[in-house]
Amino acid sequence: MFEFATASGTTLERFCAIPGTSVLIPPQIADADEHWMAVANGEVQARCSLWWSTARSVDGKRAGYIGHYGALSQQAGRELLRHACARLQSESCELAIGPIDGSTWKRYRLLTERGAEPPFFLEPDNPDDWPAHFTSAGFVELAHYSSASDADLAVRDPRVPELEARMSSLNVRIRNMDSHTFRSELERIYSISLVSFQNAFLYSPLSRAECIALYEPLEKYVRPELVFLAERNDEPLGFVFSVPDWLQAKRGLHVDTMIVKTLAIVPQHELSGLGGLLLDRCRQRGLEIGYRRAIHALIHDGNASSRRLSSRFGTTIRGYALYSRSLSA
Repeated sequence: MFEFATASGTTLERFCAIPGTSVLIPPQIADADEHWMAVANGEVQARCSLWWSTARSVDGKRAGYIGHYGALSQQAGRELLRHACARLQSESCELAIGPIDGSTWKRYRLLTERGAEPPFFLEPDNPDDWPAHFTSAGFVELAHYSSASDADLAVRDPRVPELEARMSSLNVRIRNMDSHTFRSELERIYSISLVSFQNAFLYSPLSRAECIALYEPLEKYVRPELVFLAERNDEPLGFVFSVPDWLQAKRGLHVDTMIVKTLAIVPQHELSGLGGLLLDRCRQRGLEIGYRRAIHALIHDGNASSRRLSSRFGTTIRGYALYSRSLSA
């Protein structure tokens, strides 16, 4: 039998000690409404945090989020998730969504289809039994995501000459990130993201300071040659953010793969095709500096434009899911 205990103050250290979807320290988790632990024989067996005051509604239903998830067994996870759902229902939530650490800007989703490829840099990972923790607690798949292997960077997009001519006529300029002004470049990327993703699934706004705090630690991993920004008269219009697959180096291998992490364009009809041009520049530059292939990471299957771009060059290698459970009486 499990007891359920809230975590706060000194008990947050015990909460954070359980392995989970995120490596946590107490100061980083203060934005949640509550933290819960499943305890058996005095030992913490599972953990999660709950958000209801800031969660997005879905199809008109008030949602609550379950994140910071971790469990040592399916039974402990299942029982904690059921308790979390009851707690969210008591706060008038009609839908529970998880795992999501309060926002899609942060860690969310579970790896559900591992495939044969090894993990790549910045990819979420979890034990293979964790999806069953959610489904056994009454959750079903709410959204599906994929990663694809782009095995040959020498393959060119035949639309590029026409796209280059059109963007040139619109005075759109594409350049690499300036490594000497990393913070200000992040601010430009933030301004694009804020507009580009405003209609994305489960989008919620993030302050400039919060965004910078999330992404500044990546500076030491970034190769500016793999990050491109599109601008017009100093107005940020789009970007593609790629990084080397540093996990290859950790495995003692030569790093020959880059991860296309984010591609975003401001929603203006005349900029149609700019995403394809940015991706082509990134792939071409990667090839020039010694990369053999790319991984298009974590694409929402409902994002038609991103799926089309990825499918031009990539073959799906991995699947991920976000889950939900109805809390209706």
